[in-house]
Amino acid sequence: MAAVSDRYQELHSGWRWEVPARLNIAEVCCRRWAADRSRFALYWEDESGATAKYTFWDVQREANRLSNALAGLGVRRGDRVALILPQRPEMAVAYMAIFQMGAIALPLSYLFGPEALEYRMEFAGASAVFVEPTTIGNLWATRHKLPHLKHVIGVAGAREAGVHSYESLIQKSSSEYKCEATSSTDPALIIYTSGTTGPPKGALQAHRLILGNLPGFVYSHDFFPQPGDMFWSPADWAWAGGLFDALLPSWYFGMPLLGYRGRFEPERAYRLLEKYGVRNTFLFPTALKQMMKAAPEPRGRFDISLRSIMSAGESVGVTVIEWAREQLGVTINEMFGQTEINYVVGNCQAAWPVKPGSIGRPYPGHRVAIIDEDGVERKPGELGEIAVDRRGDPVFFIEYWNNPQATRDKFIGDWGLTGDQARMDEDGYLWYQGRSDDVIKSSGYRIGPAEIESCLVKHPAVANAAVIGKPDAARGSIVKAFVVLQPGYSPSENLVGQIQEHVRGRLAPYEYPKEIEFIDALPMTTTGKVQRKELRTKEEAKRASQKRGESKIV
Repeated sequence: MAAVSDRYQELHSGWRWEVPARLNIAEVCCRRWAADRSRFALYWEDESGATAKYTFWDVQREANRLSNALAGLGVRRGDRVALILPQRPEMAVAYMAIFQMGAIALPLSYLFGPEALEYRMEFAGASAVFVEPTTIGNLWATRHKLPHLKHVIGVAGAREAGVHSYESLIQKSSSEYKCEATSSTDPALIIYTSGTTGPPKGALQAHRLILGNLPGFVYSHDFFPQPGDMFWSPADWAWAGGLFDALLPSWYFGMPLLGYRGRFEPERAYRLLEKYGVRNTFLFPTALKQMMKAAPEPRGRFDISLRSIMSAGESVGVTVIEWAREQLGVTINEMFGQTEINYVVGNCQAAWPVKPGSIGRPYPGHRVAIIDEDGVERKPGELGEIAVDRRGDPVFFIEYWNNPQATRDKFIGDWGLTGDQARMDEDGYLWYQGRSDDVIKSSGYRIGPAEIESCLVKHPAVANAAVIGKPDAARGSIVKAFVVLQPGYSPSENLVGQIQEHVRGRLAPYEYPKEIEFIDALPMTTTGKVQRKELRTKEEAKRASQKRGESKIV
């Protein structure tokens, strides 16, 4: 692969934000493209084999009908409308309908149980909700606890007494609707954080958010769009990853997107890439690791022609990056962001060199630094918290819904805090070390889990791994690894020793896992992030149980 010239300074210094006073996501992501009736917006497939195709004209007409139907039910500007749907056309249409009304979308994962739905819907005061057959049961289990909820709209045959049929609503409604003249700072949606660092908080996002995401999206996909580009990601459209990093930016550029309703499976992912000629994709590190293990040489089995891969959520690791270069012909562009401040750091292998293992540099338009607890910028190479300057940056959320204290705690002056630890080198590349509470302090060393996990996955027996600090009287903490084995391997003391030697020979002596526990699966958030907090809790419970046992013996 030819060496890439470094255009970073040129691109970063030349960036200027142009945020209009009036802006509506539905207008820029759909309506403006709908005049061309041949312009495809969405290809869709269900795991049962059902398929569908939508042009932007199709989406806009259905969104207009839905906006009129919602208005007829009493939904007004500023009202919260919940969506408990997987990737399916009705969800994409509903977003456009809600946005163009000036209402506020409240996307919720289709995997949420009754308590999770109740907490988020009641706190946000949702007055209407969309469900499908797989999600209506969980809603119905908590429906009586949602006094603000007035209307339930069932998609694809989701039926209970008092549920409106989506299909009937749009059939009866006009296909003409005038988009509300919203301000770029008006609220467009509430997305709840994953809750890995406390109770989930509702991040209120403005219509300007679509513009704030663009530089990261364009550069992480090597100057998207290019002729023939086609996007797909298994990321749930109810989360920032699926919505901000896939659906909305693809449609902002009038480019087609593939939607798939079904569980992620490596073999099926390869088949989808082949069948639809996908050229651009966002895949979580966990998904990439599964694909690497399932088909180490994929181009020998599948006719795929990827142009760009973005990955985020966890560190991808050198192993996977090297595999993608060799076997897919693509350099993965890692990205860093979060629900409240998305797409701010990353790579663009077409414009500046990628340093394997680094999450990249601040994308044009964003000022990012590594700071200490007092908000002072740290020197190159020093560990600290990733922070983003909010001045003039449209990527920032407005506030946490009905939580002013949490909003205040998110900032030190104009620095937006991420809660993630990293180092920045002399060239401005960031090296992610994990969440602030994931950093392991052992014998005076501060150890990030990402590098160790990447090394563990290189071992042929390891399918996936997560690393935490286990309390230790002598060292403060020791490195403990939770390992998921590849099929065909069985836990044994001999294998523990082999894996430890594998890491010891590649990393610093203090980084190898002093203890390894084999488990069937790692605890994950619905966005594909490893929940190390759960592993620490499990370890604390085990330790407490052992102490109780020792006390009884005495």
